[in-house]
Amino acid sequence: MRKTSAKARMIAPDPKFGEVVVTKFVNNLMLSGKKSTSFKIFYDAMEIIEGKGEEGALEVFKKALENVTPQVEVKSRRVGGATFQIPMEIRANRKESMAMKWIIKYARTRNGKSMAQKLADELLAASKEEGGAYKKKEDTHRMAESNKAFSHFRF
Repeated sequence: MRKTSAKARMIAPDPKFGEVVVTKFVNNLMLSGKKSTSFKIFYDAMEIIEGKGEEGALEVFKKALENVTPQVEVKSRRVGGATFQIPMEIRANRKESMAMKWIIKYARTRNGKSMAQKLADELLAASKEEGGAYKKKEDTHRMAESNKAFSHFRF
């Protein structure tokens, strides 16, 4: 190994719920360093979820993350001139960040009034095992399943 691995940064829990996961999500949601705007969008989305008469908004958020979190992914590997898609297990912190990024990506592409509304809708959909982010996870798992034959090429 040439270089040392990056030091893991300590992330402070968010002010409202006291959860580190929320802060990580908000950091991914943030554009151009506007963290306060990002927090406002997230908390507004939580209020929208509360308003829809769901169980606790934080539970919906955690369930959505859990439902979207992938277990395996495919990585390309060249073996003798041919490129194979090889299913690989995913590290825990990568799983979490992939789930967050997918939820945010599909929330942004949704059509709705505000980002808070779109995020709330995507989180609700993901907690019910539907929506774009959940479909992405299912597709990823399907890819890994169909390429299981190449798992002996693992590196």
